[in-house]
Amino acid sequence: MSNYYNYLISLIQNFSIFGYLLIAILAFFESFAFIGLIVPGSIAVIIGGFLAAHGSLNIVILYLLVFLAAVLGDNYSFRLGRNKKVPFNQDGKIFNQELFIKGRKFFEHYGAKSVFLGRFVGWVRPIIPFIAGFFELDAKVFLLWNILSSILWAASHIALGYFFGRTWQLVALWSTRFTIFFTGLIVFVILIYLLKHFALSRGKELLTLLVSIGESIKSAVIENKEVKEFVEQHKAFFSFLRKRFDRNNFFGLPVTLFVLSLIYVMALLGGIIEDFLTTDLIISVDHRIANLLTIFRNETLTDIFFWITFLGKWQVILVFTFSIILILWLWNKKSYIIPILISITGSVLFTYIGKLLFHRARPVVAIYQESSFSFPSGHATISVAFYGFLTYFLVKEISSWKHKINIFFTGLILIIAIGFSRLYLGVHFLSDVWAGYLVGTLWLIIAISVSEYLTLNQKNIFHKFKEVELSGLVKQIISVIIIILAVSSYTFFSLEYQIPYRTTLPQKPLIVSKALNVFEGSRLKYTESLLGEKGEPLSFIIVANNEKQLIRTFQSAGWNTADEINMYTLYKAAKAALLKKPYPSAPVTPDFWNSKVNDLAFEKPDSSDNIRVRHHARFWETNFITNDGEKIYVGTASFDSGIKWGITHKIDPDIDSEREYLFDDLESTSLIKSAEKYQFVAPKLGSNFVGDPFFTDGKAYILVVE
Repeated sequence: MSNYYNYLISLIQNFSIFGYLLIAILAFFESFAFIGLIVPGSIAVIIGGFLAAHGSLNIVILYLLVFLAAVLGDNYSFRLGRNKKVPFNQDGKIFNQELFIKGRKFFEHYGAKSVFLGRFVGWVRPIIPFIAGFFELDAKVFLLWNILSSILWAASHIALGYFFGRTWQLVALWSTRFTIFFTGLIVFVILIYLLKHFALSRGKELLTLLVSIGESIKSAVIENKEVKEFVEQHKAFFSFLRKRFDRNNFFGLPVTLFVLSLIYVMALLGGIIEDFLTTDLIISVDHRIANLLTIFRNETLTDIFFWITFLGKWQVILVFTFSIILILWLWNKKSYIIPILISITGSVLFTYIGKLLFHRARPVVAIYQESSFSFPSGHATISVAFYGFLTYFLVKEISSWKHKINIFFTGLILIIAIGFSRLYLGVHFLSDVWAGYLVGTLWLIIAISVSEYLTLNQKNIFHKFKEVELSGLVKQIISVIIIILAVSSYTFFSLEYQIPYRTTLPQKPLIVSKALNVFEGSRLKYTESLLGEKGEPLSFIIVANNEKQLIRTFQSAGWNTADEINMYTLYKAAKAALLKKPYPSAPVTPDFWNSKVNDLAFEKPDSSDNIRVRHHARFWETNFITNDGEKIYVGTASFDSGIKWGITHKIDPDIDSEREYLFDDLESTSLIKSAEKYQFVAPKLGSNFVGDPFFTDGKAYILVVE
């Protein structure tokens, strides 16, 4: 997970110069008079600190730019207030008189200190400098408070982002099951809430500002003398462009936007199909994510995601579609019936064809059996095609801005939840869901295009049918009854559906004459990241009858089996680390080998008997057995030399010493039948999954347990 995140950060790093510029501009305009109310400068600065933690931005340069931008933004606002030329009115979108009055009261209450305090109060920040200038605060006094507040504001926001940048990947490593699920859920809900809140509180203002800026730019360009001459010389071309951007003609701006959107979505879909057919990276990532999600499974969460995934079942969609058509007919909204049927029918047809063409098998970790192929996901497709169109319809028909935003985010969350339920239940790979979303979006765009055409041209293919002549109250009652019946049908279906739980059959064991023969493929010789990048080489190959025998051998050597990672064990580990107390079976961060998360983890306290310093090892069960029917396990050993960033362990780079330490302990038990040491890989310098460096001579032990 951390390596994947680092990969994304490295992409951003290539554009670091523009990153500095963008952050500085946003920091400047957030401090600018009144406009700062709709500019997310603080968020940009925090993100800058986040990127600086990964080396994508230089923290010193970032700090200086943010500090100067904040000072200059306040200073220009102060000068603007001194000039007193800004027009205020009660209904103003930006320079609102009510905000001016609130800012004046804040300034009168705190005096010159309001310049410093206002920097850290959301709505006050872009107003106070203007107010200070308007009421003629001494310029030198203003500058003093401006500089002091800018120093602290820039430092605090960059530090906050830097802290999250340092700890984010570690949280991902340490969290599993309920921890990571609920942490991710909370973060997701917070982000959605913040986006929704921003759209509700500042969305219209931002849209107004963008439209105003666009109109100003348009006017400036059109009035330019050289532009006029160029347009005059190319009348035919610009006449064509003018028609393409005509808002009042469906074949103008609407078709232009729909065609561009369609081309973009088709390009994305083509890209994911090409990756699926020509590269193994996406396949590798798919399998690792599928295996990683299995450790998050919980009976309660599984039940919840079953209910969510049933929202995409064809039986439920059929009932919901019939109900929606009845309601549309009842309320004389018949022009939406054909588009929604196009969206659903087209997406189902494309999904069916895709499954037949690619014949991709379902993940082996699936909780229950599905009869169809895996690529693309039909549930993901229909979630966009049906629930996306329903969202479009409601947003278009409802006039309240607040209700529009709430409906949009509700539809978005529902679509994401259905797609994620397929991943959580293990019945689809990530690329299946992503391809399904794209197919659904493709047909949603087509359906919306048809709907807009019918609306703009005032065409109703059902005009021969009589309108339903009922009072509004009667229509509401009938609509509620239809909705209740539809929801009841979904509930009954979910309760009565017989889930064909998959009987997980063990993979057919591969019998080998010697354990070392298993690892002729170099990829099996190393641990790996989520993207399949090589990590530490294996240092142990152990032949044992079963898992119990392996655990008994480690326990005889004085090693403890590590606890499962959950909220309680993480709390115990954090408490022990803080108090420097022992926790001999503390959880160990998971790692990958052959796309699998480690099956077992062992640890042994250091002489200090402190959780901060400990020996630990991870082991995986392979699907190989020897000619004598014994299982083959592989593993690595390393030493936690301390705590870094207050969250996770720092791993000692000399992993060979730990290999020898573990071997000596195992050999002392007299339970080792035979032991051989091989040159397993070439000597190597590298870094492991948490970014700690290591070096090794590349040798490994093959042990046979008695």
